[in-house]
Amino acid sequence: MDTITLNDGTTIPQLGFGVFKVDPAETERIVSEALEVGYRHIDTATIYGNEEGVGRAIAASGIPRDELYITTKLWNDRQSDAPTALKESLDRLGLDRVDLYLIHWPAPVHDNYVTAWKSLIELREAGLTTSIGVANFLVSHLQRLATETDVVPAVDQIELHPAHQQPETIAFARKQGTAIESWGPLGQGKYPLLENPVITAAAEAHGKSAAQAVIRWHLQNDVIVFPKTNHRTRMVENFDVFDFELTDAEFAAITALEAGGEGRVGNNPDDSV
Repeated sequence: MDTITLNDGTTIPQLGFGVFKVDPAETERIVSEALEVGYRHIDTATIYGNEEGVGRAIAASGIPRDELYITTKLWNDRQSDAPTALKESLDRLGLDRVDLYLIHWPAPVHDNYVTAWKSLIELREAGLTTSIGVANFLVSHLQRLATETDVVPAVDQIELHPAHQQPETIAFARKQGTAIESWGPLGQGKYPLLENPVITAAAEAHGKSAAQAVIRWHLQNDVIVFPKTNHRTRMVENFDVFDFELTDAEFAAITALEAGGEGRVGNNPDDSV
């Protein structure tokens, strides 16, 4: 498993397993299967409603805690109460700390994300999370954190897939030392990404699936990525991406699929509430 070193000196597995929209009743089974396949980085969030299932899978796995990387997120309506929100998440997860705690959305209409960020800094200092970061923050939001605090987010988790690459946000984040995580790396099935001839040609050239080619594109772009699936066969497939590399031409062709704002499949962070 490849890792990326964050700006706080810690390392994070570059490929993880996401549980967005995983049924809480099925989460323990699905996460347990992911851990059996070999995943060690699990990404959840309070709003997903499945932290308890993640926690049960962790407890049942028998995997030493220091071999796991667990992320959860602060929901928008708790930005003024992050210490209590994190304690509740830890209780549901059955952990005494998480490896990464993120502000889930900037929700700028409430103007609380700087307050939340200052709380996360204190939570890190208290040892309740090893690293802290943000999700769905655009350049303006990152700039404000830099202006009003002296701690740079370790990561910014953003919508990122070939049709929506957010180059301005990525460039700014990387310039200040913030690593990029991708959610929706396969476009959430909301457009025919895996049928695109550029993708299928790259996949066929390496004897891989279209999904594997896209995941490999993320990895070669130094992005932390966690595709989501409920099916063990897909878990295995998504994990089998370390034995090939896209050529420079293949990588460039996939990058050329960028469609700007037209390619967005999720919410605009400026409109998050």
